[in-house]
Amino acid sequence: MSNRVIYENRFFSALLYHTGRLFLKAFGWRVIGRFPSDAKFVAIAAPHTSNWDFPVFMAAVGYLKLHISFLGKHTLFEGPLGWFFYWLGGIPVRREGKSAADAVDRAVEEFAKRDRLVLGLAPEGTRSKVTKWKTGFYRIAVQAGVPILPAYLDASTKEIGFGDLFYPTGDMEADLKVLQAFYEGKQGINPRNQ
Repeated sequence: MSNRVIYENRFFSALLYHTGRLFLKAFGWRVIGRFPSDAKFVAIAAPHTSNWDFPVFMAAVGYLKLHISFLGKHTLFEGPLGWFFYWLGGIPVRREGKSAADAVDRAVEEFAKRDRLVLGLAPEGTRSKVTKWKTGFYRIAVQAGVPILPAYLDASTKEIGFGDLFYPTGDMEADLKVLQAFYEGKQGINPRNQ
């Protein structure tokens, strides 16, 4: 394939748009708000409570024709199918050893190298119930000097939406409280995991 990522291929971009639109309509989801046109930011998606979160968000990504990258375990990018994960917008990271620090460093490097990068992450890091968020997304945004976009799905209203870009101050504790407050009242697909 001559296109670097799936979103840059006209055929697949159109296919993702129509598939996303049909999926959202078939399951009764709607998109609320506007996705920013800024060149670089970290997009966080929450609440993450179910295996269905991924297809719902990906349907919205296709429908809105968004170019979003993700971090993936480096072994996904090796072997005969490695090209496929790069093509999907993946960025390989090592997860053994100092995995969190390595992933942050790798993401910050990518922000420095690219003119445009939207990195999508789930701050909970799992669909299971968590008492606190992982902080890698925040450290990436601060070190890369980029804002954070809070994105949500709310199963109670079947809405997928976006907040305003949030510019981290460097006071992680205070900033996380502000970001988490944005998600209050948003119900995950499996609310028992919230």
